[in-house]
Amino acid sequence: MADVKICVIGAGSAVFSLSLAVDLALTPSLYGSTVSLVDINERRLNAVYSLMRKLFEEVGARYKLEKTADRRAALRDADFVINTALAAGHDRLREGWAVARELGYRFGGSLHVMHDEAFWINFYQFKLFESVIEDVLSICPDAWYLQLANPVLAGVTLLGRKYPEAKVVGLCHGYRAVYYLASVLGLDERGIEFTAPGLNHFIWLTEFKYRGEDAFPILDRWIEEKAGEHWSRCPPSDALGPKAVDLYRRFGAFPLGDTCTPGGGSWPWWYHVSDEVERRWREDPEGWWRGYFGWLSKRVEEIFRVAEDPAARVSERFPLEASGEQTVPLIESIACDVPRRVQVNVMNRGPLVPGIPSNFEVEVPALADGGGVRGLEVRGLPKPVLAYALRDRVAPVEVELEAYESGSRELLVELVAMDPWTRSREQAERLVERILKLPYHEEMRKHYK
Repeated sequence: MADVKICVIGAGSAVFSLSLAVDLALTPSLYGSTVSLVDINERRLNAVYSLMRKLFEEVGARYKLEKTADRRAALRDADFVINTALAAGHDRLREGWAVARELGYRFGGSLHVMHDEAFWINFYQFKLFESVIEDVLSICPDAWYLQLANPVLAGVTLLGRKYPEAKVVGLCHGYRAVYYLASVLGLDERGIEFTAPGLNHFIWLTEFKYRGEDAFPILDRWIEEKAGEHWSRCPPSDALGPKAVDLYRRFGAFPLGDTCTPGGGSWPWWYHVSDEVERRWREDPEGWWRGYFGWLSKRVEEIFRVAEDPAARVSERFPLEASGEQTVPLIESIACDVPRRVQVNVMNRGPLVPGIPSNFEVEVPALADGGGVRGLEVRGLPKPVLAYALRDRVAPVEVELEAYESGSRELLVELVAMDPWTRSREQAERLVERILKLPYHEEMRKHYK
């Protein structure tokens, strides 16, 4: 059994912490380890601590559990640091969205405005990421830093460039949509082999095998014979909806996870030019976000109820099933030398994905074991997909990071001007000014001079 210390920054992210608790409980090879929970929200921290403690006691999972608001104290002797914190809450995100709507912005390919990686959220995330990694390098420089909080794409790029000595790995569960694809096709996920490279929230299924044979013909037959039936009963903005299939037909690679769903910004914009067009493609990003926030609120309330009720048993209220998240398996691989293939977000050193700049983040398969994490080189993306990746993902992030590093308000306007719903420079300037004038953005106003 391993004896490592796992520090969780933003442990009050109750939904993530529930998944983490269950996965740790189901991983006996990590028993004996220390889990240190950190959050500045006292009620959330206490709830997650209580939830984990109760679950571990119920199943006999032997962990040393700590809680604190002192991040630097929690980092002492840490072997793994998980960052799942959101520095600016969802209320600020949605208030900014309301401002943007008034100025003509809408969901659909709006990756830095009408998305949860909006520029006024990312600013606070960047500052948090940097402060955490600087503490890590000062207090526990050999620790693995696992970036789960968005924006993973811009965050891993920022940290990888400024702190190359840090062991930074970004994790995202979007790639698991391949198993949803397999289930819809009637395939046993244990027989699936796949490669899905790209950038975070922009990954494409380029290799797909089932029991050693090419599985794309199975997908093609399903599209011709059964897709219509699936679309008649699946929810809007489905990962296997008409939009995803249309992109697959255009480019020859299937968009996985959040590549074209609301969770990744509903790229590309042309499926969202009007409500009528969205209905034609069975898209409803506004409804998707409304449903997500509603589910999130109910989930958090249920977690609080279970955590704060002394008589409630966690294992009876939440299923003890592996979450599918890679966080705990990755920690087990490194700490216990258990080789496994994982999907990670790392710097494109190699390069791992041809055509993407070497000093930029990529999402690729990797091998993890006691020696660490090693990204695997892939054949690359179809040329049109690569072109869109450079235009719609790489270029805006480069402008955003330069704006952040230089404190340039002018570059922030340039970032907004790149949004597909910007129709004039004046519109972009108005949005930036109105966002910065919101009363809680004083720090951001001072930063962007």
